[in-house]
Amino acid sequence: MKKEDFFELTADGYLELENELNELKNVKRKEVIIALKEARAMGDLSENADYDAARNDQAQIEARIKELEYKLEHSKIVDTRKKGSGIGIGSIVTIQDEDGDEEEYKIVSSVEADPFNNKISVESPIGLAIKGHKEGDEVNVESPNGGYNIKILKVA
Repeated sequence: MKKEDFFELTADGYLELENELNELKNVKRKEVIIALKEARAMGDLSENADYDAARNDQAQIEARIKELEYKLEHSKIVDTRKKGSGIGIGSIVTIQDEDGDEEEYKIVSSVEADPFNNKISVESPIGLAIKGHKEGDEVNVESPNGGYNIKILKVA
């Protein structure tokens, strides 16, 4: 397979997807089967909202299971400890914006991105701007709202 055919993940990201898959297969799937049985026991399925809800839940769970299985099967764990190659997937970066505000981000693949937990994709505007750079560099971030400058304070 070519590199483009793989999802790049950190070891932590791979583990998170594996854990979610196990939870869906071993817990959620069983819960929805029980809910379906209980809804069927109520009688007429044509006007049974509980049955419809359980079927929808089942469809969502099965779709997510397939998605996770595909991603895990087609993923490559990235070595996040390559020294000297600059910022990349797995780097923990502290940046300072033009206003002097500091933020710490973990650079991850697009599959793992979670901006609410300061995990930003290497393909995001900030990720693209700082990729390959080193501590002390000042870079311009191109965003849909216009460009702005940041300074890379720390890379771990």
